[in-house]
Amino acid sequence: HAILFQDHLYVVSQHRIKLFTVCLCLCCTDSVRLVDGGSLCAGRVEVLHRGQWGTVCDDGWDMRDAAVVCRELRCGEPVDALSDAHFGSGSGPIWMDDVDCSGSETTLKNCRAKSWGKHDCDHSKDAGIICSGVRLVGGSRCSGRVEVLRGGTWSTVCDAGFDQQDAEVVCRELGCGPSVDVLGAAAFGKGEGQVWSEELQCRGNESQIHFCPTSSSLKHNCSHESDVGVVCADDVRLVNSDSRCAGRVEVLHRGQWGTVCDDGWDMRDAAVVCRELGCGEAVDALSDAYFGRGSGPIWMDDVDCSGSESTLKNCVSAGWGKHECHHAKDAGVICSGNIHFSFTSSFFILI
Repeated sequence: HAILFQDHLYVVSQHRIKLFTVCLCLCCTDSVRLVDGGSLCAGRVEVLHRGQWGTVCDDGWDMRDAAVVCRELRCGEPVDALSDAHFGSGSGPIWMDDVDCSGSETTLKNCRAKSWGKHDCDHSKDAGIICSGVRLVGGSRCSGRVEVLRGGTWSTVCDAGFDQQDAEVVCRELGCGPSVDVLGAAAFGKGEGQVWSEELQCRGNESQIHFCPTSSSLKHNCSHESDVGVVCADDVRLVNSDSRCAGRVEVLHRGQWGTVCDDGWDMRDAAVVCRELGCGEAVDALSDAYFGRGSGPIWMDDVDCSGSESTLKNCVSAGWGKHECHHAKDAGVICSGNIHFSFTSSFFILI
């Protein structure tokens, strides 16, 4: 038998007691949390260091940093990386500043940053994130079988009673466009593991599916034969051309379409857009409002994709709505799509 008492380990064996001095090292996976967001998967980012919780400064805070936190908390994919104390000002130490994650780290503490506690911030710049506790599987980023994170594991959702209002919440939480269709299991295949059989009763205006009321009664006959799927509109589009695979780049953010500034716009950025839209390879990255000037907000500036991101929103940028641009600098792309070459002219047409 072994008994741990006051940093000493007493081992009892054959009526003899041996005493060992041990070092107690506490390794805690719960070194990051989200606060004041109304959900385990949304809120102000706080990290635990030397036994005290503190905040993270929003200098350089972006979607790659948010992706690490969401993954560390097993909260799915990042929906938004928020700044300026969006979820309220924290208190206590500001532990991290100038965070610069590659996106592949297992914990926020492994990301590059200033030394612990060194910063030039105040709590009005506390960073926050929104992660998605829902995902779409078997289709694309904005279409697929609905799976919800419950108790640290992913469960499919029964199609009984699942309606357009429920789908609207799923699409909104994933940062996609409006719901287009609600489909049965045949569309995206059967899932595995548990089936969430409580009936969702979303009003349609909730920001996350976990905020939706649920029925106290369970649905009957729910199996993976009843897994529900949804199709949402993409959150990026190409406009003002004759092809859906070429045009001015526009992104959907907080319910409003806006443009992208061409500062630093290049083929890696274009490649992410083309892949996200299922439009093949990038043929050209265009600037100076090649496809005409847009209107409304300029959502993204200084975009810097690595080229491997699943969506343009995950690329590094100056921050939502932060720019030094005007619509004469709206970015555009041409993707390969389905290209018909004409050997009698120097033009080609995409369909």
